[in-house]
Amino acid sequence: MLVLSRQRDETIMIGDEIEITVVDIRGDKVRLGINAPTRIAVHRKEVYEAIRVENEQAARIKGGDFGPIAAAISPGPRKSGRASELATRPTGAAAGGEPARAADAQAPITRTTRAQAPSGTTRGTGPAKSVGR
Repeated sequence: MLVLSRQRDETIMIGDEIEITVVDIRGDKVRLGINAPTRIAVHRKEVYEAIRVENEQAARIKGGDFGPIAAAISPGPRKSGRASELATRPTGAAAGGEPARAADAQAPITRTTRAQAPSGTTRGTGPAKSVGR
């Protein structure tokens, strides 16, 4: 284990992409700011261990174990409107534009959403919050 000493507002680099900055020191507590790419998961160790245990338990569920869960979950109301409207709307040459390619005609309509970081975090989403001393 590498042990480093840092004072407030000093930074440690891990590789080229991860910065760990000492934000505040109060008594026996040290506040660290971690700037890492969103593809790298950053958790406190106790949270990491809880996630690991839960993932191991989920991996052990057999097909027969889903019965009580499936019975408790009922499908929500069927959505209508925009998706079916988009599926029937003319595209390409029929809409006065360029002819559609065969691959486009068979492509499913999908909606992509961007995962949000939990509130109060700034992982790669912009400038870090300033912390008073």
